[in-house]
Amino acid sequence: MRGVPVPAVPSAGPAPRRRAALRPVLIGGVLALVTSCGWGVSGEDGGRLPAAPTGVTADAGSATSVHVMWNAIEGAEVYEVYQGTTKVKEVPASDRMVDVTRLAPSTGYVFSVRARDADGRLGPPSAEVRATTPAAVAADGSPPTRPEKAEGRTAGSRAVQLSWSAATDDQGVTSYDVHQGGTKIHSVGGGQTATVVTGLRPGTRYEFTVRARDAAGNLSPDSPPVRLTTPGSDDGRATAPTGLRAATHREDGAYQIDLSWVPPRTDGVITEYEIQLDGRTATSLVYGGDAPREKAEYSFYAGTEAGVTHRVRLRAKLPDGTWGGFSAERTVTTGEQAGEKGD
Repeated sequence: MRGVPVPAVPSAGPAPRRRAALRPVLIGGVLALVTSCGWGVSGEDGGRLPAAPTGVTADAGSATSVHVMWNAIEGAEVYEVYQGTTKVKEVPASDRMVDVTRLAPSTGYVFSVRARDADGRLGPPSAEVRATTPAAVAADGSPPTRPEKAEGRTAGSRAVQLSWSAATDDQGVTSYDVHQGGTKIHSVGGGQTATVVTGLRPGTRYEFTVRARDAAGNLSPDSPPVRLTTPGSDDGRATAPTGLRAATHREDGAYQIDLSWVPPRTDGVITEYEIQLDGRTATSLVYGGDAPREKAEYSFYAGTEAGVTHRVRLRAKLPDGTWGGFSAERTVTTGEQAGEKGD
């Protein structure tokens, strides 16, 4: 993906807190780039409204429920969840997920999320997401079997990776619910037997269990508990983008730095990245449409002079609103094609 040229080298003074971002958005099915200079839009009083939530996903939890998740938004006090144009749920900012219940089987639904700040100002809606509930199964009173072989490991000080063996059900498993202590914190589709939970605290002991759910809403017994203690320090590697590659090309009399990387695995969608050039923030990349999950690419302006060597790295904003670790640093020289130097 080639970006609109944006000056990449900051001034000699301190880097500003908010920099212009190139925002990819889908317009008529085409990915376009739009410059965004702030986290939200201005309200009537001149204040900054909360931004539209990003990373919104919706997955059927049963024949009558859908699990909706989203990424944390700065300045949010409350999140409002809409089914079509009707508000159906309201949760505090500490929550980033909700189950919308009392739905009809075999029906498609559209959901969106809006953030509200402490002054009661409502930000714009997120992109709409769609989910279809499965067909109901008549007189199904049999729950799925218990997920076995539940395992986990810490992934830095703020995340854990969990996995389990697939449960079985006479009508099929629709989803898996992940519980932290006695609280449901996450849900994944019935074909998924692993996930990453973020937003944890360093040096803290956690206990996780998994339950399988079928289309009728029957829940399995808890999986064996997974007990983990997050380390007291975080080297950031578990939440850092991997496979970073850097090269340059010349376009319209100037050099562009071309990056590609693999997004970190998290329990949500990564929609924002900070790109650093020579140790300072050069630009922010915010996806307004479908964010890439397997491979991401981006190009940005690096000046007109050939033979200039730059250091580049990037990090992702995690679904819980915190920044993950930085990728490995690469060096790239304008005018040279290969740019994978570095550890």
